Amino acid sequence: MADDNKKLYLELQMDELKAALGVEVDHAAVEDNKEEKIAKLKESVENKNKAKNADVAKLYENAAEYEKELEGFEKELEIINANELKDIAIVLTQQLPDEDRNYAQELKNIILAGWTHFVETEKTHPVEQLELIKATEFSDIVEQLSIAYPDYNGDFETSVREILVKRLETLIAIKKEHIEEEIEEIYIAGLKPSFVKRIYKEFHGIS
Repeated sequence: MADDNKKLYLELQMDELKAALGVEVDHAAVEDNKEEKIAKLKESVENKNKAKNADVAKLYENAAEYEKELEGFEKELEIINANELKDIAIVLTQQLPDEDRNYAQELKNIILAGWTHFVETEKTHPVEQLELIKATEFSDIVEQLSIAYPDYNGDFETSVREILVKRLETLIAIKKEHIEEEIEEIYIAGLKPSFVKRIYKEFHGIS
């Protein structure tokens, strides 16, 4: 009786695996070596599922990349808002270490672009201020501008910080828009974004 039950169980298991693979069951052809054949069928099912998951996970690749970039921009904005300007480059290097990035130079380039806009487009600042910024390290920009222009009708620190914040807020808005576009594409494909994201994480071993 035990052997009959085992035989029935193996046949049922074979039926389920065959159904998963979308093929017909031929019990006579698989009478011998059922366990070995079932193992092979299980492997086939697993491979088929992996292939399906790979296709689903691919749908979330762009969104995942945008989410990673968004997280980085939001962290940078948090650091800029929470620290004195002269310390920002150091804090960024400590909290977001990246050997390919020179935060002090990046920040200076952003200020240069913003001040160029002031000078050439808005025409609200003298070109000499722009030249001073070019010759100054980022951490010293506010101090040097304040020394050179003591009667400046404004606040150099506020202006510098606003340029940095505005740039990051713009980048954050762009990344959020990109993510929304990717999510919409997933809906169009007839899938739920939460499901696709879960498969993406499982496929890539992300907790």
